[in-house]
Amino acid sequence: MWGRLADSRSSVFANVKSRLLAIFVTLGGLALTGAALRWMEAPLWAALRAEQPALRLGSAGAAAGQGVTLGLLGGFRAIVADFTWLRLHVIWEQRDLAATDTLLRLVTTIDPRPLYFWVNGARIIAFDMTAWRIAEAGGHDLLSAVQRDRLGAEQARLAIRLLEEAMTFHPGNAALWIERANIELNRLRDSAAAAESYRKAWEQPGAPTYAARLHAELLRRLGRKAEALVWLTRLHPQLPPEEEGTELVLSRIRDLERELGVPVMQTYRPAASVPSGQSAGESRK
Repeated sequence: MWGRLADSRSSVFANVKSRLLAIFVTLGGLALTGAALRWMEAPLWAALRAEQPALRLGSAGAAAGQGVTLGLLGGFRAIVADFTWLRLHVIWEQRDLAATDTLLRLVTTIDPRPLYFWVNGARIIAFDMTAWRIAEAGGHDLLSAVQRDRLGAEQARLAIRLLEEAMTFHPGNAALWIERANIELNRLRDSAAAAESYRKAWEQPGAPTYAARLHAELLRRLGRKAEALVWLTRLHPQLPPEEEGTELVLSRIRDLERELGVPVMQTYRPAASVPSGQSAGESRK
């Protein structure tokens, strides 16, 4: 019995030693790899500073540059990016514009794969940072509407630039085009640009129907009612009959026909369904 107990203890200690050895080897490997990659960190920060000289990397705890080293270590990128985003949220609550902008660039550099970083980053730049700049300049009471709009336009263009960069990593993504359209519409007040972005969103795989409806609605607001009617009559046959938006599209078609004075014999006649062998997505463009 004592022999078996001794053998069992010996086996346990051997297993523990083996696991500890594996941990130390792993940590040692990470340290060596981090040291070997450290030379890559300085050029990255230099590029960030060159692009945005106003960035204060040392402000309000934004010194997260050490994460770049780990971020370059393959599977650790996602973990480092998540921690960087959490740090960004803390800085965001402090309304530190420069540090927030720095961390936004850093997190998308570490791991450009999550769409969440790009979309929410664009919203922060376009809307939150505009509010911060207005407050810093004296607030709504001190700044005129023209001055506020100018600040908003500057931030909107920066946000769109971020979305354009995101599209290089996520080509064919409808959400990015929708986000761009929302910024163009609500921040730049550019209905024509927003209409075009909603159209491009609809052309992407898996795009929501509302992107196509918003494209038509903006055409109508722009006075391009004939274009809107043509668009909707092409859209309607692509939609599932049971979808709530399908009936809404048909209702809008009827409204436009009345507004344009379309003769009864030339009004749109809904097809029973999408032609056999052709999916809705195939007939979008």
